[in-house]
Amino acid sequence: MEEQPILSVTEISLTLKSCVEQVFGHVRVRGEVSGLKTVASGHTYFSLKDKDSVLAAICWRGTSATTRAALQEGLEVICTGKLSTYPGRSTYQMIVESAEPAGIGALLKLLNERKERLEKEGLFDPSHKKQIPFLPNSIGVITSPTGAVIRDIMHRLNDRFPRQVYLWPVLVQGEGASEQITAAIRGFNAIPAQGLQTPNGLIFRPDVLIVARGGGSLEDLWCFNEEIVVRATYESDIPIISAVGHETDTTLIDYVSDLRAPTPTGAAEKAVPVKTQLVSQLQTTGARLTDSLYRVTDTKALQLKTLNLPDLSDVINNLFQKLDDRFERLNSSFWAYLKLINSRFDSVSKLLKSYSYHSILERGFALISGASGQIVSHLTDARREKSLQISFSDGSMTVYPIPTGSKKSSNFVSPSLQGDLFNEK
Repeated sequence: MEEQPILSVTEISLTLKSCVEQVFGHVRVRGEVSGLKTVASGHTYFSLKDKDSVLAAICWRGTSATTRAALQEGLEVICTGKLSTYPGRSTYQMIVESAEPAGIGALLKLLNERKERLEKEGLFDPSHKKQIPFLPNSIGVITSPTGAVIRDIMHRLNDRFPRQVYLWPVLVQGEGASEQITAAIRGFNAIPAQGLQTPNGLIFRPDVLIVARGGGSLEDLWCFNEEIVVRATYESDIPIISAVGHETDTTLIDYVSDLRAPTPTGAAEKAVPVKTQLVSQLQTTGARLTDSLYRVTDTKALQLKTLNLPDLSDVINNLFQKLDDRFERLNSSFWAYLKLINSRFDSVSKLLKSYSYHSILERGFALISGASGQIVSHLTDARREKSLQISFSDGSMTVYPIPTGSKKSSNFVSPSLQGDLFNEK
């Protein structure tokens, strides 16, 4: 005993930790979740228990959302991970890497609890559901790129009314499926209204989305029950048709989607009408409209005949005759009026001419004006002017008055006494 090495507490703890992790490096444990709590660091602590024992467990912060969603208080789950020890408390614990409900009963319990909670939030309210467009220009399909689902959808669309289809390939089962489906719904909604340029060409925002997969067990369809998928569907601005599983299968996305189809083929039928039926309906409606129009016109024509109305051509010709008569009368009135105006103009012109001083000059009178052009009508005014302009009917002359006090008997300079004293103009 004295030769056995002495170990420190840390050394023995690390040795135990190494032994436990080597022996139990991968385990699957079934138990009921108890004491579930998530702390500020993001790690989740809980216990797995059965009727006789309790096993401490922990989910690190980076564990998938699917695993965390499966951990519900009181739910029986199957956890996959490894056993380890915590030297600080001399305890052992399970490091959980994934978790899933244990059996159909546990899944149904989790499904019902989640459905009840989301329904209380109003996510399934019918008032929130959007109208599916009658004839979408483009359709977005979220499903697996392989398998019969996408082929069935494309075949039915091409049979009914071919449309532009954009496929967003996703996993529809297993780990990571719910995250991919959520990303696809949000990705389609993120496409701008004017379209998105890609290396393969311009992609337009779909008018409707189809989320689909074929039938399967409750475990196979579980990704369509995940809360992140339900919330992404609720938040979608693009109307969504869910087509998950067979007609008897129901998942939470069916409650929140705008329209549920029993099968993927049924989703294609609900997405577009039948082109041939539309063409036939339009032709029938057009023929009925034409017949109705003819019946209306025939009825109105018959009503007009019963009214004994005058012939339209006669009415028009009579109006033309009245118009011709009015024109002739207007034309005659115009020329008579014009003749009267000319006559009046001639009379006024003659009267104006008779009143003109030129006519007076022709009768032997003369017009005398001063140097500044003003009319001189008195002798006194004439004597004050330096020169006078005398206008006759056939011309004018200028004379110069004799200054006051001159010995001449006349007040005006005589032409015989002083050179050229007037000028004719």
